Amino acid sequence: MKRSALLPFVVLGLTSLQSFAAQTIYTPPPELRSGNPAAIAQARMDWFADVQKKFTKYGGKPADIVFEGDSITNRWEETGREQWKQFFAGRSADFGIEGDRVENALWRLSKGQVDGINPKVVVIMIGTNNSGRDSAEQIAGGIKALVAEYEKRCPRAHIILMGVFPRGEQPTDGGRQKVAAVNNIIKSLNDGKRVSFVDISSQLVQPDGTISKDMMPDFVHPTAKGYEIWAAAIMPIVKKYAP
Repeated sequence: MKRSALLPFVVLGLTSLQSFAAQTIYTPPPELRSGNPAAIAQARMDWFADVQKKFTKYGGKPADIVFEGDSITNRWEETGREQWKQFFAGRSADFGIEGDRVENALWRLSKGQVDGINPKVVVIMIGTNNSGRDSAEQIAGGIKALVAEYEKRCPRAHIILMGVFPRGEQPTDGGRQKVAAVNNIIKSLNDGKRVSFVDISSQLVQPDGTISKDMMPDFVHPTAKGYEIWAAAIMPIVKKYAP
């Protein structure tokens, strides 16, 4: 049976943002068969309710800071709640979604995610969920496309592009090496004008290169200590562009 025949109808009703079609059957675009899957906007059939919650909570409401990413970004208000309360609550929109890949963020952005928000700063941290499928070059290409979209859609915003956080307990893990290769590519997006590249990887690992469970219990998601390090790294830039 074809995949499209298995997919349910999707109903999303947005208020302040441009509404999705009342009934939409999602079919993967044909470009995915030949192009870079990380750089082509792509929906996930399991997460429309989560996207709707984010759009309802933050969509169309002015905010100084927009956070974009996956579960690591989404958990600012949970694991990183103390830092969130101190620095970001009341002035920020967190569009991080559990399990998202770069192409999913591109899809959300294409549906008007940041319309009417007009942020001064955008913080992007995404790519780890692509590491099991895509090459470092593909992941970096998707991130470049996402940065370009944010530059276009948020013309007043300075973009803080985070290096993808290290993953895997050992420095020899394939996922660890891949995200390091991604960071080595995307660091070139740091132009001193619209984009600042910030990589805190070295602060999240032990001196021997391993990741401690005290920092990342599952070797992917940081503990509160990781969010403290993250906040300290970006606050000088946030204060400069969104005092």
